[in-house]
Amino acid sequence: MKWTKQDLLKNPIQHIDVTKFDARPIIDSYRQMAYSSRTLANAADIFSMMLADKGCAVIVTLAGSLVSAGLKKTLITLVENNMIDAIVSTGANIVDQDFFEGLGFKHYIAPGSPEAPPVDDMTLRNMMIDRIYDTYIDEDDLRACDDVTREIFDTFEPGAYSSRQFIDVMGEYLARNHARNESLVKSCHLKRVPIFCPAFSDCSAGFGIVMHQVEAMEEGRPFVAFDSGADFRELTEIKFQSQDTGLMMLGGGVPKNFAQDIVVAAELLVERRGGKARGDVSMHKYAIQMTVADSRDGALSGSTLREACSWGKVDVVHEQMVYGELSALLPLLASDAYHRKAWKGRKGFKFADMFEKGEGVPSFKAATGKRKAGAR
Repeated sequence: MKWTKQDLLKNPIQHIDVTKFDARPIIDSYRQMAYSSRTLANAADIFSMMLADKGCAVIVTLAGSLVSAGLKKTLITLVENNMIDAIVSTGANIVDQDFFEGLGFKHYIAPGSPEAPPVDDMTLRNMMIDRIYDTYIDEDDLRACDDVTREIFDTFEPGAYSSRQFIDVMGEYLARNHARNESLVKSCHLKRVPIFCPAFSDCSAGFGIVMHQVEAMEEGRPFVAFDSGADFRELTEIKFQSQDTGLMMLGGGVPKNFAQDIVVAAELLVERRGGKARGDVSMHKYAIQMTVADSRDGALSGSTLREACSWGKVDVVHEQMVYGELSALLPLLASDAYHRKAWKGRKGFKFADMFEKGEGVPSFKAATGKRKAGAR
């Protein structure tokens, strides 16, 4: 069979809706089993404990290709029902995948399997089709997404900004121009849930910032830049503003370490202000990680949460590692939490508003107040 681009890009990924099925009986059964089933059940219990603890802020980290795999609606459900207070993510999940779909583009189911694909990758390259395991993306659509990020960066006055500031404006852009499209970025903007991408250049935003900066340099004018230090400082401020914090880490990598490290950053600031550091800042009270990585190579993605305790980052009273693949496990945990309803009556912390009000950090409005007319 001779495949065409239209043939390969005709079956969009369908995002699972965890409100449509009740996973509680499955999780209840898993408690009486062993291995990954029991660890998943324990993680589900810890997540519901986090949600029932009204003084605890829930920070979720995202790594790996989660939105392209069909988990967008799951994450949106958690945000819209006040089960997430802040997100730390790879840029790909937020920009190349979610913002991309918020613009109206799609990810597609690849025919066959990655082990025996009917179309080789060089042919895909020539067709301008990008592959993520068993999903396809139209490269022409991705380049259109790159252009939109550049347009958004162009609305800012020259200077350095946190990724949170840019992403919030991206959410505002979607709410204004693509209100009917489902998007995690848009939902977080509306619910005032901040999103941080500490490696923001490692995605379509990176291509957008390159185009923005090169055009500005060629025209002899100043430009905007990403400030990862501001990301770290702002996320640390969330730790200061919270009575307790809990982590749900989906995958590992930079988002995992970034979210864990805010305890240490807070301790250093306390010490700078005359405190005793360790002991003045509580470790993350709850922690869950779901990952396929293990600890044998010493890499952070698979390092255990108990190891993180030695660094003063995570308490070991309510922690659980779950070894398994996220597209299969997260819907069960999320459905269980949704139907258990520990989130009922829980008010979101709305940390994004904290930054606009300037509590402890520079005001968002002051930092972007000089954006071009009509940008806001």
